[in-house]
Amino acid sequence: MIGIIDYGMGNLNSVRKSVEAQNVSCSLITTVEEVLKCDRIILPGVGAFENAITFLKNSGMVEPLLEKIKSGTPFLGICLGMQMLFDSSTENGFFHGLGLFPGEVVKFHFTEEQCVSAGEKLSIPHMGWNQVTVEQPEHPFWRGVEPGSYFYFVHSYHALPKNRADVATFTNYGYEFCSAITRENVVATQFHPEKSQKTGAILIENFIKRM
Repeated sequence: MIGIIDYGMGNLNSVRKSVEAQNVSCSLITTVEEVLKCDRIILPGVGAFENAITFLKNSGMVEPLLEKIKSGTPFLGICLGMQMLFDSSTENGFFHGLGLFPGEVVKFHFTEEQCVSAGEKLSIPHMGWNQVTVEQPEHPFWRGVEPGSYFYFVHSYHALPKNRADVATFTNYGYEFCSAITRENVVATQFHPEKSQKTGAILIENFIKRM
């Protein structure tokens, strides 16, 4: 079973439709029992870090979720679902994440020089299509993704991984930032595959059929 974790916010319907477009079924999950039954897990997200991580911790799903990941269950985090995998976030305060990846989540901050270099106003949130540079093309999640492909972003915060080996893609918006992470059975993207048309569909298919 492919489970999409429902914590009361986010782009659940579009993620669900993108999975069902691969001719497989999926379910929204909200309990520990449902987490344990999953063969693959997706943690989507649009919203505030504090609210999302608080829901996960209060639901009792954190430990079972981490155990599933450690046991090799394929896992996909999207946007906020990627950010929650890190140690902490500075969004509207300081909050602990799931700690699966060393690093923190910070807000975009641009110097005057970076704005001039970009030749345009660097607004926050970073919204729209942007290019990614794939650093781990050998991983099955990135199979079939052409160099320089574009994906759809909507975010004001981004991750600063401590381990360079965890970085799967880079994207430039004023400066270069980590736009995806990959480690064995765990993949996560700051961009939205479910909103990225054909290229995003390739990633969803890879997650379902090749991981």
